[in-house]
Amino acid sequence: MSLVLHIWRQSDSTAQGRFERHTIDEFTPDMSFLEMLDVLNEGLISAGKEPVAFDYDCREGICGACSLVIDGIPHGPQNATTTCQLYMREFSDGDEIWVEPWRVGAFPVVRDLVVDRSAYDRILQAGGFISARTGSAPDGNTFPVSKETADRVFTSSTCIGCGACAAACPNASASLFVAAKIAHLGLLPQGQPERNSRVHTMLAQMDTEGFGFCGNHRECEAVCPKEINIDRIARMNRDMYRSLVRR
Repeated sequence: MSLVLHIWRQSDSTAQGRFERHTIDEFTPDMSFLEMLDVLNEGLISAGKEPVAFDYDCREGICGACSLVIDGIPHGPQNATTTCQLYMREFSDGDEIWVEPWRVGAFPVVRDLVVDRSAYDRILQAGGFISARTGSAPDGNTFPVSKETADRVFTSSTCIGCGACAAACPNASASLFVAAKIAHLGLLPQGQPERNSRVHTMLAQMDTEGFGFCGNHRECEAVCPKEINIDRIARMNRDMYRSLVRR
């Protein structure tokens, strides 16, 4: 099996980037996409060349670090997967694959395929917390939360903050990420004291970071590795309007 890779190379955020062409055949269909990039880098290092910088951590689909656009799709063509969960058997012999970093103004390129996603951290710091002293984990029946609400909270909490939603959005909006975090906390009894202020501060920080507005394109929903849908955004908007009325 042989592939042609067109890899984005950029020395830093201010440098001019370019695609670099590589042919690779020393990998197996059972390798993940990141393992294939490891093989590429081993060959580059052996040849005395600079390896390709790319981000990763857990390689288990739970950290969100492996932020790559593959053939124009964040995390690649496989639904509900991160890049580290994408296997080379999804591609055919002789394919040409284009690999880029997230194309989001709020995520500046650090080097090659690595971007700085600390904008998401600042949004969370603005309001993604609760002030209630909850202590250790309470018994499951301590607070009266319905099964439907608990399921929605859990689904919202699965957001790994990878940034694929913003990378896929034509407006580079972070609305799905912010809405998931707001729903995660706002649906629980412990999150009610900051419910109104939370939506204001997090959306204000999102604007400050330079993300765009939600245009209901639903590209975010299509590429989310945790399959979080845009009804969270509708709920976030309702919370915003309700908080304005109650001020």
